[in-house]
Amino acid sequence: MSTIVINCKNSLRSEHANRLAKILCCPILDPDLSIKAKQQMFEYELVLDHHGLALWPTNTKLHGAIRCDFSSAANTHRRKHGGGNGQAIAKAIGVSTRFTPRVLDLTAGLGVDGFVLASLGCSVTLIERNKVVHSLLSDGLERARQTASMDTALGTIVGRISLVRQDSSEFLALLSPEERPDIVYIDPMFPERKKSAKVKKEMQAFHSIVGSDDDSSDLLALALGQARYRVVVKRSVSAEWLGDLKPSYSLTGKSTRFDVFALNKLPY
Repeated sequence: MSTIVINCKNSLRSEHANRLAKILCCPILDPDLSIKAKQQMFEYELVLDHHGLALWPTNTKLHGAIRCDFSSAANTHRRKHGGGNGQAIAKAIGVSTRFTPRVLDLTAGLGVDGFVLASLGCSVTLIERNKVVHSLLSDGLERARQTASMDTALGTIVGRISLVRQDSSEFLALLSPEERPDIVYIDPMFPERKKSAKVKKEMQAFHSIVGSDDDSSDLLALALGQARYRVVVKRSVSAEWLGDLKPSYSLTGKSTRFDVFALNKLPY
């Protein structure tokens, strides 16, 4: 069984569908194919419609769409009422009224944390190597940019975000001394828990598509040699230290922990 098929439901986006098919090396759905046959042949479909790009299971009873939407109610509420610089991620990164760092996010995913940091004034470079995830994230950023005339605040935020599709280790290795980021942020994907009842169905799909970041320990070692001020690793509260490297300190919440590797004093 193939994993993904492109389903173009908007004729105006047929060229985009063809580009995606080439990038992802996957077919475009035959409109005459029955639902049963589609489910037998493919696990997921990337749907292009008037809402943008979304990843759906071909069996829609499993879970809903996985979509990158920076204008969603959840994202809007968090950037307006999420706690600003008082949020744990902001404290871990070192964001303040005196310092809005250049952040390199090596494991972008759907850009949730990167968007939060950009909303706090940081310049954020998102690195994502998985082609499917990169496609979803790129689509979300583009739709956010298109709404800039109606939501200038959102336009300003995404204007601080740049996206690169590349292996993070390769990206770090090619950085010049002048390009070194102030902060490197790592939120690796790990193997799904055996007791997965509490894992959202959408996240289970993400594990299936992305897999685990088995090289994340090596990535941390490389990041420590490139960040100007600190490296921040996001973990679950019960997780071991990444690469068995002890951080300078940790900020721990109910379910999430930020391990901070302080390299130099922040410039304020």
